Amino acid sequence: MRIGAAAGGDTAMIKRVLWSLLVLLALAGLLVWMLNFWGGPRIHDLPPTTPPGADQVARGAYLARAGNCMLCHTERGGASYAGGRPIATPFGTVFSSNLTPDAATGLGGWSAAHFRRALHEGRSRDGHLLYPAFPYNHTTYVTGADADALFDYLRSLPAVSKPNLPHRLRWPYHTQAALAVWRALYFRPEKFEEDPAHTPEWNRGAYLVKGLGHCGACHTARNALGGTNELTDLSGGLIPMQNWYAPSLSSSNQAGVADWPLAEIEQLLATGTTPRATVQGPMAEVVLHSLQYLEPGDIRAVAVFLKSLPPTPGDTDPREVPQASAALLARGGKLYEQQCAQCHGDRGKGVPGAYPALAGNRAITLPVTANLVQMVLNGGFAPATRGNPRPFGMPPFATHLSDAEVAAVLTYVRASWGNRAAPVSELEVTQQRSSTRP
Repeated sequence: MRIGAAAGGDTAMIKRVLWSLLVLLALAGLLVWMLNFWGGPRIHDLPPTTPPGADQVARGAYLARAGNCMLCHTERGGASYAGGRPIATPFGTVFSSNLTPDAATGLGGWSAAHFRRALHEGRSRDGHLLYPAFPYNHTTYVTGADADALFDYLRSLPAVSKPNLPHRLRWPYHTQAALAVWRALYFRPEKFEEDPAHTPEWNRGAYLVKGLGHCGACHTARNALGGTNELTDLSGGLIPMQNWYAPSLSSSNQAGVADWPLAEIEQLLATGTTPRATVQGPMAEVVLHSLQYLEPGDIRAVAVFLKSLPPTPGDTDPREVPQASAALLARGGKLYEQQCAQCHGDRGKGVPGAYPALAGNRAITLPVTANLVQMVLNGGFAPATRGNPRPFGMPPFATHLSDAEVAAVLTYVRASWGNRAAPVSELEVTQQRSSTRP
């Protein structure tokens, strides 16, 4: 009898556990649904019929530059803002959408309210959820007035008939259900609130950095699901699928500018180069297509905000940095003499205004070596800007140096002239080369 009673009790307990799990799953599903699909009344607004004013269009065009919208929404060789540009993600490829006012394939059937909802809530005209390759976790901070100006600018463009391409995402990432779960974990609609403890200039910079500028989209690390942690905002991260590292904007060992003069920060943002730094890779594209066109007041506001970021501790105690072997350093030194010294100098001092110094350059000693390997393999090119119209560049060495040679010369540079950083392994170079090979 006792054995039977015990068995019956175990069965009842299992049933209670199963029912509890089912209830929890149902509640979790309800929460996900409420966070994503219980979002207020359906929008029935009709598209505007009167053309926007010239001042409003000009303002929207400026804001589109600030957000660098055209870069992603223009296919290489295609019409501006007509979409179709592939955006590689760890989950597959997303294609940007047509933002021209074509009625059938673009925004021609949209109202200003639909466009606001897309920016603020990440929903399309029919209400379906948009993929966060469109950075709505940043555009959610854009004010309603700025959203309307952007919309008026886009509807002033020539209409281009170009159907949106279907995304190529693996299962289950292509489903609205999976996207709803992601949004429940990592997205909440927000509004930008000015901080009364700071100046209007600081608040303007914060608005541009957090909102249209979406700096955190690159300068924040992402987890396995592509989500970001607000606590690590702007603390640096590897840009998925591009194999470039966006350094921390708060660490003095990376790209923090707390100790820089404001004028030098402004110069870097507007021209892409200063005596102590030059932008490369994806940041060069941002300066080329966006930042150089911002008004001086906005450039200064961004500089003021970035300078104010609380500094974070250094990445590594220099005493703990592993040392390369004498043989590896000798090999790297010989390669440097043959391939690099002509421009960067025997002592790594470079040539002001032309070739950057390598000695004391924190881009050389970053804990992540992706950018260095990228530049040696594929070349290093600063943006051509109004303030620096004829920048010097570095040729690619991918066909000239082996993976072992690239590792050796970079290891030598990272350990010379006062630099103190970990060696670069041949494996790191091989991984970069194979992942960027067409």
